[in-house]
Amino acid sequence: MKIVIRPLHIMSLGGYIVETEFPYRNVIVVNPTEEPIKLEVPVFTEDWIEEQSKLGLELTPLTEEDNYLSHFRKAKAKLDKLKAEID
Repeated sequence: MKIVIRPLHIMSLGGYIVETEFPYRNVIVVNPTEEPIKLEVPVFTEDWIEEQSKLGLELTPLTEEDNYLSHFRKAKAKLDKLKAEID
């Protein structure tokens, strides 16, 4: 299945991680481009991160020890700065 991440948009894929052996509990995805990008979901393997990065997406994988809100806010601030530069 594929989902589309809109241009200059951020989302969290925690609900799309279905593999219990996957080392991350969540992945923050940022589309820093001005084009929509199709994203392959659900997430099954670590190779998925590299494959999606090749599409131009910025991915932040999170483990159990990582603070989700802190990482999301950092990614959002970076995206907001990029949006301001484009406008």
